[in-house]
Amino acid sequence: MKLFFTFLLLFAATYGYAQVDSVKRKSDSILSNRLEKQALKVKQLAAERLADSLKRADLQNQIAQLKSSDQLKRTGLLKELAALKQNDSLKQVRQKRQVDSLRKFVTGFGVAPFRDTLFFIFTRQGSFTPKDRAEAIAKRIAGLSDDYTFKTDSLKMVGSEQTEDIFYKNNLLVSVSDQDALWQNTTKSELAAQWKTLLGAAVKQHRKETSWSTLLKEGGMSLVVIIIVILLIYGINRLFRWLLSKTQSDEAWYTRGIKIKNYELVNSSQSVYVLHGLIRLVKWLLIIVLIYLALPVLFGIFPFTKNISDTLLGYITAPLKRIGSAIWDYIPNLMTILVLVVIFRYVLKFFHYLKTEIENGKLTIPGFYADWANPTYQILRVLILAFALVVIFPYMPGSDSQIFKGVSVFVGVLFTFGSAGALGNIVAGLVLTYMRAFKLGDRVKIGEVTGDIIGRTLLVTRIRTIQNEIISIPNSTVMGNHTVNFSSDAQVNGLIVHTTVTIGYDAPWRQVHQLLIDAALATPMIEQEPKPYVLQTSLDDYYVSYRINAFTKEPNRQAVIYSHLHSNIQDKFNDAGVEIMSPHYKALRDGNATTIPPDYLPKDYQAPAFNTEERKKK
Repeated sequence: MKLFFTFLLLFAATYGYAQVDSVKRKSDSILSNRLEKQALKVKQLAAERLADSLKRADLQNQIAQLKSSDQLKRTGLLKELAALKQNDSLKQVRQKRQVDSLRKFVTGFGVAPFRDTLFFIFTRQGSFTPKDRAEAIAKRIAGLSDDYTFKTDSLKMVGSEQTEDIFYKNNLLVSVSDQDALWQNTTKSELAAQWKTLLGAAVKQHRKETSWSTLLKEGGMSLVVIIIVILLIYGINRLFRWLLSKTQSDEAWYTRGIKIKNYELVNSSQSVYVLHGLIRLVKWLLIIVLIYLALPVLFGIFPFTKNISDTLLGYITAPLKRIGSAIWDYIPNLMTILVLVVIFRYVLKFFHYLKTEIENGKLTIPGFYADWANPTYQILRVLILAFALVVIFPYMPGSDSQIFKGVSVFVGVLFTFGSAGALGNIVAGLVLTYMRAFKLGDRVKIGEVTGDIIGRTLLVTRIRTIQNEIISIPNSTVMGNHTVNFSSDAQVNGLIVHTTVTIGYDAPWRQVHQLLIDAALATPMIEQEPKPYVLQTSLDDYYVSYRINAFTKEPNRQAVIYSHLHSNIQDKFNDAGVEIMSPHYKALRDGNATTIPPDYLPKDYQAPAFNTEERKKK
């Protein structure tokens, strides 16, 4: 599977690069065709001008051979010569325009015999392309440095009909044509003179740079630089060795460690170890930076390694320039972001102030409860921050990057699919908040779970049962079940606690009512007012069902209240001699003792005898 994915990635990369290369080649071919067409026009104009110059020379020769009596023919030839001159000037202007349009795309080939470029070649001569011409000229000039008798006075300019040639002794170095001059916006003679001056100065300078005296001086300077670097490295080692010795004390401030409240992030020994590690790291960074900066100095001393020096410096200066330029260009966007951050910050502070005022009861809004203030503020806060992110996002660096956009979409997809259940619980938590179904401390029953609300978040609701069990219920589950709240109205109208007893028909119902009411009034945490009351819920075959109803304002202590109520009911009924038992057993217990405990019976109590009956014989 790994090999398959690797092959897939390589194929995608290769295909992507192939597409890019094909597009680039297509673009280059279009540009090449365009340049070729324009260059062809320049050549055609040059050929036409050459033909016109030959024709003009022939006309001038004919005029010179005419006799003084041939005035009419002379006049015709002069007109034709003037027309040729005017046509030549127009072609020259057109040719210059074509060259100007080509100059936007063509950079030329540099002639650099001694590292530095002396001049550029743009045109071809005969079968030589501009690149071939530049290489040939550079090779000829480089050969002059081996001639120890070279003098700039030995360079000569020899003019011809088509070119201006530069010779050294009998060797041709450069031929300057009208086309070369046209590309440099000058004349053929002036351009040849410029190139001759540059050529002589370059050879002379190269001879000077490569002389033994210069090399010895440069070698001495490089030796001095190396000695200085060695001394600096030695001094850095001594300095940091002294720092390490000074940081060995166990009583210094840095040996106390780092604590975040009650958590010790770094102890004393670790803090010393980290400090020494940082000191060593700084030492090696300084040494590496020193050596790296010394290399461009060393390479810059020798002319033939100056390019290496510039490259090494470029590795540092180029990124710094790009970073500085990027920071400078980003300042307007940064100021915009700062202004937006300040605005949204004060908007959040305003809503936080309203939330605090509503929670403290200083600000009341009809139909808006105080416990809604915090969740409403949190919702507004999330919406405001999301809107702020949308507004600020275009001003962030790299926001228009395709990679940045792709990562943002990928994170959004992961969040969407990975938090579907969590989002459902969050929505359910918000709905429960505005439903006000319960609050912290309420005694509730959710599904089959009964207990007190001890925590409520956007995801879950936590309940502590009467057995001291903590149960976490997802908010979506809470929304899917009915909720019974025992505490919401208990402090105003009271919560009714109730229990049912079954008593036989032989017991007077008024007595049973009074006994149940007395038992309820004797129970702790039962309210005296409203007074407890009894309901006869059913008349069954063997007994009557009596339900005692009493009011309490302590819904969280129902278990204790019910326990005391049941105890009091047994005591009251036993004191009155009313049995709480199955009427079936009571009807058939012939000769058995009563079920009332002995403590409630008189001392002379005797169990009833068995009922018997004798029949007389006839």
